[in-house]
Amino acid sequence: MKVSLNWLKEYINLDGISLNEIVDKLTMAGLEVEEIINQNDIYKDFLVAEVKEVIKHPNAEKLSICKIFDGKNILQVVCGAPNVAVNQKVVFAPIGAIIPNGNYEIKKAKIRGIESFGMICSEDELLLGNDSSGILVLSDDLIVGSKVTESLNLNDVILEISITPNRPDALSHIGVARDLSAIFNRELKIPSISLVEDEKSIFDYASVEVEDINNCPRYSAKVILNVEVKESPSWLQQKLKAVGLRPINNIVDVTNFVLYEIGQPLHAFDLDLLNDKKIVVRIISKNTEFVTLDSKKRELPAGTLMICDSQREVAIAGIMGGENSEINFNTKNILIESAYFNPSKIRRTSKLLQLQTDSSYRFERGTDPNITKFAAERAAQLIAEIAGGKVLKGTIDVYPKKISPKEIILRFSKLNKVLGFEIEKEKVLIILKNLGFDIYEVQPDEVKVSVPTFRPDVEREIDLIEEVARINGYDNIPIVPKISVTLEKKEDHQKFEDKIRDICIGLGFYEMINNPLVSEKEALLTGNPIKIANPISVDMSSLRTSLFAGALNSVKRNLNLGNKDLMLFEIGNVFNSRVQSEINDFNDFQEKQNLIIVLVGKEQNKTWNYSEKSFDFFSLKSYVNAILSKISLEKFTKDSYNSNENEIFIYYFQKTLNDKIIGSGGKVKKQVLELFDISSDVYLFEFDLSEIKKFDIPVVKYIEPLKYPKIIRDFAFIFDKNIFYEEIENFILTQKLKLLKKVELFDVFESDFIGESKRSLAFRLEFYDETRTLTEEEVEVEFNYLIEKITNNFNAKLRSS
Repeated sequence: MKVSLNWLKEYINLDGISLNEIVDKLTMAGLEVEEIINQNDIYKDFLVAEVKEVIKHPNAEKLSICKIFDGKNILQVVCGAPNVAVNQKVVFAPIGAIIPNGNYEIKKAKIRGIESFGMICSEDELLLGNDSSGILVLSDDLIVGSKVTESLNLNDVILEISITPNRPDALSHIGVARDLSAIFNRELKIPSISLVEDEKSIFDYASVEVEDINNCPRYSAKVILNVEVKESPSWLQQKLKAVGLRPINNIVDVTNFVLYEIGQPLHAFDLDLLNDKKIVVRIISKNTEFVTLDSKKRELPAGTLMICDSQREVAIAGIMGGENSEINFNTKNILIESAYFNPSKIRRTSKLLQLQTDSSYRFERGTDPNITKFAAERAAQLIAEIAGGKVLKGTIDVYPKKISPKEIILRFSKLNKVLGFEIEKEKVLIILKNLGFDIYEVQPDEVKVSVPTFRPDVEREIDLIEEVARINGYDNIPIVPKISVTLEKKEDHQKFEDKIRDICIGLGFYEMINNPLVSEKEALLTGNPIKIANPISVDMSSLRTSLFAGALNSVKRNLNLGNKDLMLFEIGNVFNSRVQSEINDFNDFQEKQNLIIVLVGKEQNKTWNYSEKSFDFFSLKSYVNAILSKISLEKFTKDSYNSNENEIFIYYFQKTLNDKIIGSGGKVKKQVLELFDISSDVYLFEFDLSEIKKFDIPVVKYIEPLKYPKIIRDFAFIFDKNIFYEEIENFILTQKLKLLKKVELFDVFESDFIGESKRSLAFRLEFYDETRTLTEEEVEVEFNYLIEKITNNFNAKLRSS
């Protein structure tokens, strides 16, 4: 953004401060000055001269030989401009001058045989405009021989400042002046409003209706009658040219002036071209053709926020006005629009239309919603001064839900701790006050600060600390010659994940990394999805609720590429909404870290010494147990098996730890696999690593091998199908038998032979004592005791063979 130093000085006194200091301080405070254009240096050699004589060049039809007076001498100059004439006051570049446009030096030259001792300049050559059709003709009252830096006020310094996206408040001269005010502790002078309003009420001449208050929270308007549209006065043209704008007419120029003065975009409508003198802010429901101020016909998509009258569209909200309501030299009555639009809405429309303007550039970064009325009144005051007319009484101000400033508590102890040194409390308060923050309730160690609405980037205490630090000066942070650091044990937050990854790789799995964004349909398979506000496609419209969908998509891609035998794993975060409505805060959703393992195809290919074997349910279970064993959790977990299918699996099992499910998996249903175009059998298991991390995993210790032999006993019972293994295992363990150390299910059998509603479960029991050898008789006592208890408690039948 271009900033005029002369313009800045209207809002802050910079006397006694050098240009270099201003540039350095601004840059260190975050407003990086990328380029300095010093007009005093650029135009120092240019003079006001008078054309005394013009004759045709004898050897060139389009050239003239001019005699010009530079205040001291009559000089001969060959000129090619068609508009050069006697008695004109012109800008003369003597020998040695550097022409700004092209950066070349004027030298004595011979043009078609005639000597030339300088150059008469056009505004394009001087970078004062775009007109290159002829020379720049000056006012007759200028003094011949005077320097143009004085006569044309070309004595400004233009700063090209890079404004970061988080600082929309600095996109104006007052915004930059506010930072300088804080840096140099000098008063900021805001222009006052002294409107002389007519007795006629604005509400009798215009009306405003906002249909979409979400995208247009505030709309202010002023009306001025009987204006005279003409060229702007020189002071206004000069200011606009200094920042690279082309003067158009006094009305439009005032709106641009206010934009660069206070940062609020404005738009002027010809009130008489508005049907029913009405403004309606609404979303268009269908694609619409619209001709903008640049005379280009644009196709506006449905959903575009538009400014309309009672019958048609008259402007693209926050971006550009329409040709059908623009100010022209016949305009007499005008309506000044000063609004606040939703930044994301303007940004989206600007990108869709590939149309960026000074207004959209500011609106999409966030303007101040509480300055719209001031900006409209400021424009009305200036228009009344330079274009005449009557400002109607009152301001139309549609502002149904006021946007209030945020309040933040700043702790001085926290400030000093973060910065590493102490800043005086009084200095902190002065900095914040000069930046426009309101100070409330100053306590010994803290202060309550009200953040102005022109600073949307300041949201937390740390943001206030940053403001104090940058204004105080990063170069003022003292150098510490020696730092003492107490070395503490560093906690590696990735240690557990890295261990799990190494275990899976060691077991032969290959890692996959999938996109956490999936389609809503895929997310709904395994949870309550969180939708993305602006998805780039329907296939990435929701956050994943499980690693399940991504894993199956990876399986599909591998199968399509001919990789039929797969062992895959992934570690990643999953997200589930806790509410059915819109997410409003962090309590409305849950984020967890999961691990998924996937088995597809053959576990063992046929070789001369091995038979072919495909992955099955027991392969999955063995890998799950292996992973848990590697992290010393296998003996703390319990299994539960379910032969009844659910939404995902034909049959499955779960692992529990401290009565909480830490994972589940099994054989995926064919109906589910068909959704992913997979025809092979898929076995998968998904762990909840977040839940596993909560368990205090014991340190692995050496245990001396058992010195005495174990005694193994097997039995099998016929149970009702509604009785599950976990229930039986828990019953056995609750008997607290001294010699029984381990119970394991090793066979499940179902057949019409034993009954349609029955199934056989076979168990292997381990009996031993760490201090002695057991006898068959004492083991038989406990073994027979269990048979009797299971038979009676579950109405089970012991199988004899």
